Amino acid sequence: MKSSTKRSVIKNIVVSLCLASGSLLAWNYSTVTATTQDTYESLESFSKVLNLVQENYVEEVDSQKAIEGAIKGMLNSLDPHSSYMKPDDFKELQVETQGSFTGIGIEITMKDNILTVVSPIEGTPAFAKGLKAGDKIVKIGDEQTQDLSLMEAVKRLRGPKGSEVTISIHRKGWPDLKEITLIRDIIPIHSVKSKLLEPGYPYIRIINFQAQTTPDFKKALADLEKTGKIKGLIVDLRNNPGGLLDQSVKIADIFIDDGVIVSTKGRIKEQNSVFYARDNSTKYKFPLVVLVNEGSASASEIVAGALQDHKKAVIIGAQTFGKGSVQTIIPMDNGAGLRLTTARYYTPSGRSIQATGITPDIVIASAVSAAPEADEKSDEQDKKPKYLREKDLKHHIGNGLKKDVPQNEEEQPKSEKKPKPQVKTPESKEKAEIEDMSKDQQLNTALNLLKGLNVFGKK
Repeated sequence: MKSSTKRSVIKNIVVSLCLASGSLLAWNYSTVTATTQDTYESLESFSKVLNLVQENYVEEVDSQKAIEGAIKGMLNSLDPHSSYMKPDDFKELQVETQGSFTGIGIEITMKDNILTVVSPIEGTPAFAKGLKAGDKIVKIGDEQTQDLSLMEAVKRLRGPKGSEVTISIHRKGWPDLKEITLIRDIIPIHSVKSKLLEPGYPYIRIINFQAQTTPDFKKALADLEKTGKIKGLIVDLRNNPGGLLDQSVKIADIFIDDGVIVSTKGRIKEQNSVFYARDNSTKYKFPLVVLVNEGSASASEIVAGALQDHKKAVIIGAQTFGKGSVQTIIPMDNGAGLRLTTARYYTPSGRSIQATGITPDIVIASAVSAAPEADEKSDEQDKKPKYLREKDLKHHIGNGLKKDVPQNEEEQPKSEKKPKPQVKTPESKEKAEIEDMSKDQQLNTALNLLKGLNVFGKK
């Protein structure tokens, strides 16, 4: 076959695939036509395999699902954070980052294969109707929840503001099910929590970075200032998985007067960018401590790295997760979304976060809530808790500054899987919070450091 004829055949194959997959490949067709002969041959092989499957598989094959599976497989082979999101999953991502949704206001989970209320959100329809932690949701409308996935249950509970939804719940001690009708309303998703540890020493925790994180943080800080002069502030980024880049930049900008906050570098010029601090009218003079641990990732590492490089905060805790890659969300014509890793993050000093993370100024190991019984024959190294980090993920990318970190192609031990969340009542949560604070060595170290700095500053 002549080269020009072959290119024409491949062009028809690519166009057919684009139409079958909702134009998923169409956005990059210009790149496909400019690639090497090997790429054309690979696309031709893919088309032949698809055709053979459709003609010979034991059951009829949905070509759209088959191509969607191939796309997912391709993205999964790149790195752990690139993925294809179906339309419903893409909408859910958009909802989670906007800071609010319309529903009844409960956190739910699957416990023993039963849809269970983790906790009602204060000030929501569920809270007003008296739903409690541990309630079993047996039916939503006329549909049994036993056969629903957690995502399907969430979709049925959410809906337009003002619409009704009836749920049938069972509570311990009740002889029968009870039907409760709720009117859906706007439910805020709070990513910032704050409290006063001691007079002059406030604490602000950022759970993740959403659209309202920066204004919520500023409001919390302003409210804490009303309680009296701030002698030192603790910002807790532990177990913060990240979120929106612009919000992490704005949070760091609150405390940094000028200079670079973070930069990104990718393979193409359009992915290279530098984010600078702006001169703020409000300048905070109090000392700042930032808490991090193995669960601090991505946007939270950007904040910690920027404050550390600019010497605006003391970082306390454990080595962070090490997710220093940028994911660009590309909307597709069919309502789906493509999450694609396009660049790496770099701190103001040029450090790459990817697969390395942020090393705290004061390293304090994270507490282990339930350590397994030690084997008498095990050495001390074996007794230490193991944490999953970016460098342990299959197909992770290197940091771009040195020889790439070897990829861990082995499956992770089952013991590293996250435990299922325990359902707690509000009373037990409050009691546990007080107990946890007294045992929180990282938090106590931060508080004592701020007190010491305050005394030293006076002298």
